[in-house]
Amino acid sequence: MQHLRNQGFAVYLPRYLKRRRHARRIDWVATPLFPRYLFVGMDLLRARWRAIRSTVGVADLICNGDRPAPVPPAVLDAIRAREDERGLVSLADAGRFARGDKVRIAEGAFSGLVALFECMSDEDRVVLLLDLLGRQVRVEVGTEAVETLA
Repeated sequence: MQHLRNQGFAVYLPRYLKRRRHARRIDWVATPLFPRYLFVGMDLLRARWRAIRSTVGVADLICNGDRPAPVPPAVLDAIRAREDERGLVSLADAGRFARGDKVRIAEGAFSGLVALFECMSDEDRVVLLLDLLGRQVRVEVGTEAVETLA
């Protein structure tokens, strides 16, 4: 990242807090939101963007044809809008679900079943408790597959 900055490019590496379990210890570490990717701001008409490919640490550029693929500013604005005061992106849908809320699974193998919300997981997924065969079973599904009950 610093090599690109030294060449005059604006770079953006969105990060989030990820729970890490190591040697019976759990801690939280800042981790790239998109592992192995970062955003590079440039004027394609004036910047010497081909030099990026030969920069230390850069594997390649995402391109449309032979030119770097632009990312709409609204996408970056949406990511930045979710950053907290430390510059970390919040993945949790704050306030959407509270522990113990009844939710309906809208997609997948458990579609239509009602479950209890337990918590958010690290990968923007939710952990739910399903009542199956008389016992509670933990399942993890994407947040987009869950809806609140009215």
